[in-house]
This record gives sequence, C-alpha cells and structure tokens, in this order.
Amino acid sequence: MSLTGIVTGEDGKNRCAWHGSLPDYMRYHDEEWGYPVTNDIRLFEKICLEGFQSGLSWLTILRKRENFRAAFAGFDFEKVALFGDSDIERCLADPGIVRHRGKIVSTINNARRAVDLKAEFGSLARYFWGFEPGLEERPAVVDHATLVANPTTSTSQRISKDLKKRGWTFVGPTTVYAFMQAMGLVNDHIEGCFCREKVEAMRRALRRP
Repeated sequence: MSLTGIVTGEDGKNRCAWHGSLPDYMRYHDEEWGYPVTNDIRLFEKICLEGFQSGLSWLTILRKRENFRAAFAGFDFEKVALFGDSDIERCLADPGIVRHRGKIVSTINNARRAVDLKAEFGSLARYFWGFEPGLEERPAVVDHATLVANPTTSTSQRISKDLKKRGWTFVGPTTVYAFMQAMGLVNDHIEGCFCREKVEAMRRALRRP
C-alpha cells in the first residue's frame, strides 16, 4: 500500500486501500461503494444499516446484510413502518442481525419518518439529493473502513440536524457522511483508484431526482 491510500490488487488494478483485500469487501468497493443511488428503498436500507454499524465495523454489517433484509421486509419502509412489538421481539431473537433493541426500534421509527418524508418531498431520493454538496466540500480525513477520524462535513451535519428535527434517530453527522459516501452523493474513491472515474462518469450522467 502506498502513502496515498491506494493498493494494487493481484489483478493489477489500483484501489482504495480500505477493503483490506478481503474478497467480499473488495467486491463491495468495486461494485457498490460510491455508485450514485436514487432508489428510495436502497437509500433507506443504507441509512439504517449505517445506524446499525455505529460502534461496529461496516464489514460486520455487510456480511449480515441479507439477514437484515429478511428481518426488515427488504427495507421497504412502508412495510417496516407497520412493525409492532412482536416484530421487535422477533428481531431481538434473530441471531443473523445485530440484536440491539435501540437500533431495531430506531429502524422502525425511521421507517415511519421516511413515509412522512416521501409524502412531503415525493421521494427520499429527492430529499437526500437536494443536499448534494459541491466539489469543494471534503472531509479532513476519509477512512470508510474504520472512521478513525470521524469524518463529517458541513453537509452531513446539516442533513443530520434536519433528520433529527424530523424525528429520525441514529443519524449523527458521521453516520450521514458514510451514507453520503456509499450512495454516491460524493465521490470519495481516491485519485488513482480505478473506480473513481467510473463513478464520476455515473454521477455526470445521473438525472437528479
């Protein structure tokens, strides 16, 4: 790994180093991270999973993602908004997910808030992409693998504050910035990573909601 945060894989491709050469994490880096997303369910899924990730590694959550999808109705927030006490207990008994009552309750609460947000803005995508920052706004340090420096930006702080005002929980500015990175609201693939230009081309071609 070079000092620039780039590592060259066995396939000869230069990548951001945070995937640690783990096959599933590398696949996530190559095929998902930073690709612009405008699908409401995927946006809701990601912000919820980032909330579950708080205090853990993203790799832990990634490896449990299919279990989370099964537990939370594919993150269809209109369905999750109808969850009740029996669903909370069911999730708490599910060894395939992170069994944290506060985060489970938060996901159900946030689903209800997402229904409200869709009613107000027409879609979650329109709401979140309305905050897309300019190129000049960058965090001091970007380390998606560990978030050692707890990267935030003025935009992630603004989104976090607005979501909390609307009743969302587990949406601190660091969580929101990780969401922004993953969903392509910013392109944080490092210069020299083979994904950077591919993601940038997708962002240029994207029709904003």
